[in-house]
Amino acid sequence: MDFLFNHNVQFYLIAYLLGGIPFGLILAKVFAGVNVKESGSQSIGATNVLRVVKETNPSLAKKLGAATLALDALKGIAVVLAAKYYGMDESVQWMVAVLAVIGHCFSPYLWFEGGKGVATGMGVMMVMLPIPTLIALVVWGVAAKTIRISSLSSMLGLLSLVIASFVLYPEMFHAPVLFIAFILFYKHIPNFIRLFQGEEKRVA
Repeated sequence: MDFLFNHNVQFYLIAYLLGGIPFGLILAKVFAGVNVKESGSQSIGATNVLRVVKETNPSLAKKLGAATLALDALKGIAVVLAAKYYGMDESVQWMVAVLAVIGHCFSPYLWFEGGKGVATGMGVMMVMLPIPTLIALVVWGVAAKTIRISSLSSMLGLLSLVIASFVLYPEMFHAPVLFIAFILFYKHIPNFIRLFQGEEKRVA
């Protein structure tokens, strides 16, 4: 068990455990009395919180959706900033970023189920790759306003981030970026299936 005293390992564990906190599930249960794991798309993310809570309390839905989005992003931002603050090597910072996203998508508190990872991924990328992330947010915002399909908008934003990272930082080691992108894409496969079947709902 000596490896647990290794600072890198401690950061990895904290990143995974903090990333796994299902804020959307907690907020919806505490403030709206609903279980988002049993309704809508059964995701713990902001979009499903908004959609499910809106059925019973429209005035509360946007607040809880926004709070979920913010907290899911902040948990990614917090662990990566902590790694930077303590002077961890960049490779360690990237591993912390990856594990925070894995924690959200495969939460240890939900029997390794979880959310889509977009907000947490956005949070870690905002610290590690701020300019590509800002580009991605613009693309996501435009797509969300015009298409109004959350999953498709998120994937367009993700694609723009990956492309921007290669264009702006061609010498960078891109494996962590691609790995995070793969996780987010994988978690959205059910959405793509519903999209092709014409069953994916728009966000009002």
